[in-house]
Amino acid sequence: MTASSMDRKQKRKWFFTLAYASSLGIGMAIAIFGSLLIGVFIDRKLGTDNIFAALFFFIGVAAGFRNVFLFVKRYFPKEGRHGEENGGNQDSPAEKD
Repeated sequence: MTASSMDRKQKRKWFFTLAYASSLGIGMAIAIFGSLLIGVFIDRKLGTDNIFAALFFFIGVAAGFRNVFLFVKRYFPKEGRHGEENGGNQDSPAEKD
């Protein structure tokens, strides 16, 4: 492979990542407002006082943040375990004696 083909692959990967990240806001809004509308619909059918609207609103918020968490976990993997990011001791506990 040449350097330009590697550069082209990196750019393509970066653009796909950017497109996915920009769709997170839309996905979060759809999850929240879609769940809220389902809760309002159930409240109207059952005659309850916004109990299901509040419940489904929080379910939508949780679903939206889950999507963000999965994005961060997928596209920003851990650099290292606890303490290694700040130059901590990387020796195993058995080697510290």
